[in-house]
Amino acid sequence: MTVLRVRGFALPEGEPVDLYADGDRWTTDPVAGAELAAEGWILPGLVDAHTHPGAETPGQPLDVRVLQGDLQAHLDAGVTLIRAPGLAGDPPDWFGRADESPRAFHAGPWIAQHGQFMQGWGRRPEPADLPAVAAEQAARTGWAKVVIDWRPGDDVMPVEVLREAVTRVHGVGGRLAVHSQHAAGGVVAVEAGVDSIEHGMGLDLELLPRMAEQGIALTPTLSVITAHLAQINADPERARKSWQVPGASVHARLTAAAVEAGVTVLAGTDSRPHGAIAHEIRALVAAGVSPHHAIGAASWTARSYLGLPGLVDGAPADAVVFDADPRTDLGQLDKPRAVIIRGKRVRLRP
Repeated sequence: MTVLRVRGFALPEGEPVDLYADGDRWTTDPVAGAELAAEGWILPGLVDAHTHPGAETPGQPLDVRVLQGDLQAHLDAGVTLIRAPGLAGDPPDWFGRADESPRAFHAGPWIAQHGQFMQGWGRRPEPADLPAVAAEQAARTGWAKVVIDWRPGDDVMPVEVLREAVTRVHGVGGRLAVHSQHAAGGVVAVEAGVDSIEHGMGLDLELLPRMAEQGIALTPTLSVITAHLAQINADPERARKSWQVPGASVHARLTAAAVEAGVTVLAGTDSRPHGAIAHEIRALVAAGVSPHHAIGAASWTARSYLGLPGLVDGAPADAVVFDADPRTDLGQLDKPRAVIIRGKRVRLRP
């Protein structure tokens, strides 16, 4: 098999690097006859930390054909790693492992309270059983995802139940993500010590230092919330009645404040079509996050949070290469020179 080589400037440090794909691992040891795959500014692959591939509309079952297309769209955009905090069903065995497919972490089907979340999706155990269900999922896939609040007026998951779920999930070596889009849910999530808060709309700014201290990540899914807010505001009557407007209107400010407070912020799109990670990076920058931190949220920061090293000896042989530093030219994100996954080139721009 041909050994691929990449060279250039490795982010985040921007230091010169010359790497060879030793199977599925990078090495700095030169390999005779290696093929130069690309050179330029190199990221250790982009990451979409909140995506739900495999179903075209909410409530539909997992469709393998749709799943394959969604994953290809991610890969075309330079995304070599995804985290799916909730899927329409258990994915096939090749999910996250197939040669021309992003690596993947997933939490299986969502876990929600009775009467909440999208009909046709997820599991709704009795409250007493929920911690065990979450732990069983995390034992199989490393993550579990719990919907702790939903519509206005719905009961927020009791902190005692969520705290027990966290304890049980951590006991099997897993991590727990929660869906929260109301202030009360954010309070419960931080009090229970979850691992990541997804969306976090309405999150109290005063909780951010505690999140940073406890290592609770925030995946704001900012671009989709911002786009939805624009749709709502286009109809003044709808905007006047919508419960989402107050939280969505300050979500960009919350995201920037989270970065400033030292919270680990992850980039996630939560939208169709897939492969829109560049939109999320731009939304973070528009919110006031520096390009360095915004791209990190979709690359080296996210990979580190998920347990994968960057462009170093022994790291997974993933990379996306650009002609120029994307931190100074965000337009580069739309035109990667090359995408490499598992030591194989899956995209090369002429």
